[in-house]
Amino acid sequence: MKRLRISCINNSDRTSAHERITHVGGLSGDGSRWKFTESKAIDGIKGGEYSFYVSKPDGHTVEVVVAKTAQGAEYLKTDADGEKPNNLLSLPECP
Repeated sequence: MKRLRISCINNSDRTSAHERITHVGGLSGDGSRWKFTESKAIDGIKGGEYSFYVSKPDGHTVEVVVAKTAQGAEYLKTDADGEKPNNLLSLPECP
């Protein structure tokens, strides 16, 4: 399983906290950029190919997990850590 740090996102509407994340991205160990659609990241987690995390400013890491809306749609979120706003939604925009 490849473990990747998410350091940026693309959101369908950056002005709304309720809009979906469309892409997640970051840097690989060799310094190259990677970027996945949300659905590819979800499939990677569910298939055991990838695990993702977000680093908080204090050096702690928070796992990224697959969650479901009440209507059954899957999305990415950080494991419950009591942080507001959501760690993923507060990341900068991916290039």
